[in-house]
Amino acid sequence: MPIIGRVIATESSPTTIEKFTFWTSSDLPIHVFDVVKVEHIANSITFGSVENISHITDSQSPLSSYISSDFGSLKAKSAIKRISFNCVEVSVLINTKNFYTPVHDNAPVSLASPQEINIALGIDKIQNPLICGSVTMYAGTNYQVTLPVKLDSKYLLGPEGAHLNISGISGLAAKTSYSMFLLRAIQEQLNGESVAFVIFNVKGRDLMAIDKPNDELTSQERKRYNILGMSAKPFENVSYYIPYSTTKSSSYLPESDINEYISGEKLKKFLYTYNDDREKIDLLFTDIEDSSMTVEAIISKILDPDDPDFNKRKKASEKIESWSVLLKLLKNFTLVKSDKSKIPLADDSINIFSWRKFYMLINTMLKNDEMFYSDSKFPDNTCRLENELTQIKAGEVKVIDISKLDTSKQAFVFGDVLRTIYNLKLGSYQDATPPAKIIIFIDELNKYASKDVARNSPVLRELLDVAERGRSMGVILFGAEQFRSAIHPRITGNCATNAYGRSNSSETSNHDYNNFSGIYKSLLTRLEQGEYLIQNPLFRNLLRIQFPRPVYKQFKD
Repeated sequence: MPIIGRVIATESSPTTIEKFTFWTSSDLPIHVFDVVKVEHIANSITFGSVENISHITDSQSPLSSYISSDFGSLKAKSAIKRISFNCVEVSVLINTKNFYTPVHDNAPVSLASPQEINIALGIDKIQNPLICGSVTMYAGTNYQVTLPVKLDSKYLLGPEGAHLNISGISGLAAKTSYSMFLLRAIQEQLNGESVAFVIFNVKGRDLMAIDKPNDELTSQERKRYNILGMSAKPFENVSYYIPYSTTKSSSYLPESDINEYISGEKLKKFLYTYNDDREKIDLLFTDIEDSSMTVEAIISKILDPDDPDFNKRKKASEKIESWSVLLKLLKNFTLVKSDKSKIPLADDSINIFSWRKFYMLINTMLKNDEMFYSDSKFPDNTCRLENELTQIKAGEVKVIDISKLDTSKQAFVFGDVLRTIYNLKLGSYQDATPPAKIIIFIDELNKYASKDVARNSPVLRELLDVAERGRSMGVILFGAEQFRSAIHPRITGNCATNAYGRSNSSETSNHDYNNFSGIYKSLLTRLEQGEYLIQNPLFRNLLRIQFPRPVYKQFKD
């Protein structure tokens, strides 16, 4: 590869073990993240990544340039031929013989070959390769090259590291598209491993046809998939789940599509019954700050098998077997004492105002919502998510549609799924043999794991358990949000891989981006759709990767 410049080492700007600068032609297209190499001592080579580029002339001041242009004439040509060149700042990545002494003044700087680029970036010896995109080097030159980038799946799915966090502006960052690109790569390229997927659809119909091909992919886009070693085929072995309802649509899917999916045995409607799901009541109060612990006390009373008011009823006809009966009984606790004379209750230890608040909250959640099912017989094509998830098999993809639920019910369903999978991997379900890895993908993670979520939130507790202990059990979280800085630090801190999409300057000014140089922060505000900065323990530097459009059907709305 050609020599493009030489190292500069001056008294005011010396080379160091971390950085060096070199001069090059001002006409050479060179870009941030391009890899260059420098010949060093003992026939070693030092590789570096371009961090910044400056254009320098021999003009001593702006006034000199102004005067040389006929005192500011816009039409005049400069009377002086300026000496000019580009000064390129480089961050050292690696030396081939581990000689981390500063590179020498006037040492030749060259472009790197494709093989050398892989060595420099730390992706030449990946043990368990999984494609995560491609990098383009030296764009606009005769030496432009595009290379597939693979990360080590053991650092994404465990046991070495786990979890992925993706951040960026809604729409412009294409967070869902990149998440699904990685998930499809895992399903296709790691098909010899025991991995299953649980995906939440939180926006419209976005992910409700991931097993149908994207007919709008161009031949060039299909070629990109081929270069990456992927087939451009949609997801396989997919099942869909929507909330149960008979009176209104519970999904943005058209009724015709719902019927088609049901007839093809690809879709079921999920529901919750009191007898089977009563222990999940705490998940209904995810957004409630319970500093006095009264909500927790009432829930404990409801779940206590020896409680005389809720579970040790004297008459069999008074036994609580449905959500509607529970609501009726709870209402009794909201009455003043004189009204309770005909409805004797064993326990009056909790303040009536606490009962009223509790009843108001749970009544709002349960009343007139068919997802909380009160009959004893299940309708056709319905299920409990817990039953479905405990039978999940390797290679299966479960898409759970919560897009039409309000925020509290979305949190309830998400918390239920997290808890079920966590308990499944703990061995809490007899005769269940779960896959080695179960990946859970959720967009809008900020709804459940932001710094502002109530500290006693049961969903946050489940998320923290998954983030901190899920790696050892094979429960892997893929989370996406607009603003990484808003997410609980114990969750982002446990993500081994991070993807940064297009953001804004107010976001990059937060402390989460303190380890980014000024130029990297600036680049984050200018990334295109289909571009991400990727951070992984095995990469020696942030990588600017690109990925193609999704392989599954895209909806216009």
